[in-house]
Amino acid sequence: MSSPLADEPVEPAGDDAEPLDGDECADHLDELGDAWEVVDDHHLEASYGFPDFETALAFTNDVGELAEEEWHHPDISLSWGEVGVEMWSHEVGGLTRADFVMAARMDRLYADYEE
Repeated sequence: MSSPLADEPVEPAGDDAEPLDGDECADHLDELGDAWEVVDDHHLEASYGFPDFETALAFTNDVGELAEEEWHHPDISLSWGEVGVEMWSHEVGGLTRADFVMAARMDRLYADYEE
């Protein structure tokens, strides 16, 4: 099941935006799949498993296309059977709602690979 966050627009942080606090991060994290964790109230990390390198690479490319479409780019690591993702909003030095929306969209992409 996809989080409703995945249907929201990815809106950039405004000039006076502040990063989300720990309670806000925890609330948004509850809306994501189990792959995600908030680290130091600063960034999101996830690890997605795959049956082989080819499938992991395809997912990496899908995440890359999503990042380009939304102009919100995570750090991605690719290895045999695993894709790691780390993200935060650099312009505010922490997490914004856009990061959680992107995470929900990545979860939705991943669900297509589980079918």
